Amino acid sequence: MDKNIKIFVAGHTGLVGSAIVRNLKTKGYNNFVYRTEEELDLTDQAKVNEFFKTEKPGWVVLAAAKVGGIHSNNIYPADFIRINLKIETNVIDACYIYGVKKLLFLGSGCIYPRMAPQPIKEEYLLTSPLELTNEAYAVAKIAGLKMCQYYNQQYGTNFISVMPANLYGPNDNFDYENSHVLPALMRKIHEAKVNGDQTATIWGSGKAMREFMFIDDVGDACVFLMENYNENQFLNIGTGQEVTIRDLAEIIKEVVGFKGEFVYDSSKPDGTPRKLLDITRLKNVGWKHKVELKEGIGITYKWFLDNYENLRR
Repeated sequence: MDKNIKIFVAGHTGLVGSAIVRNLKTKGYNNFVYRTEEELDLTDQAKVNEFFKTEKPGWVVLAAAKVGGIHSNNIYPADFIRINLKIETNVIDACYIYGVKKLLFLGSGCIYPRMAPQPIKEEYLLTSPLELTNEAYAVAKIAGLKMCQYYNQQYGTNFISVMPANLYGPNDNFDYENSHVLPALMRKIHEAKVNGDQTATIWGSGKAMREFMFIDDVGDACVFLMENYNENQFLNIGTGQEVTIRDLAEIIKEVVGFKGEFVYDSSKPDGTPRKLLDITRLKNVGWKHKVELKEGIGITYKWFLDNYENLRR
């Protein structure tokens, strides 16, 4: 493996992108090209093509995306589909035009049907309707992975796609309006503790089940696949373990040290009832997660405390 190959990680400051960069560096890769969102607008085709023409990266990781939880997906569906489709189309096409040796496209476990059989196998894609609360984002991610497959089919490129479970960890988004469930719960429970509240209100019934994966495990899986996987079939990335939102809240409560009780607001949506990825193919390739949920939440909470003042601004 050429450790000097030039690598462009689109979204390198985000949760996934930063984890992939950390992992690449620990494995000895040393030739990176970075652009912030302000420096390179990935929705601008001309600017993306000029960047690829000038920099000529050998590996590309497409971790840049517009993301958010149920609330923001519900309110801004046009933004989610428009921005993500532009980013994917521009970057994937530029990778082909300018001869990128390998691309890894980051999708999401939300691409699967709302009522998909559990655990969810890759072949369940497009077999029944999607979850309406994140349909716009899911459609964009499906388009991205299909684009990679069709470019491989037509042009002989080496573009691989991965669909991770719910991700969490240091550098996550803890904003109330736009964060996913785990960081949103962590902030809410922490602030209830600090405020001395007797209760904390949690959206939904708490019965929905989710699979959570620590971000450094995701980074390790992605780099492993960049080094070892060259098939056209996209892969699920997960732990193969699930937990109810109610039990997740209890784990966070224990880690945070909150002594109050939870109130569940069932008027708010649960989203997909259950979402557990089948990771048989990933295991067969030779990779398995290392960090269990409570350990990962502890690491994440320490980072949260260290950065709390900045997060509040």
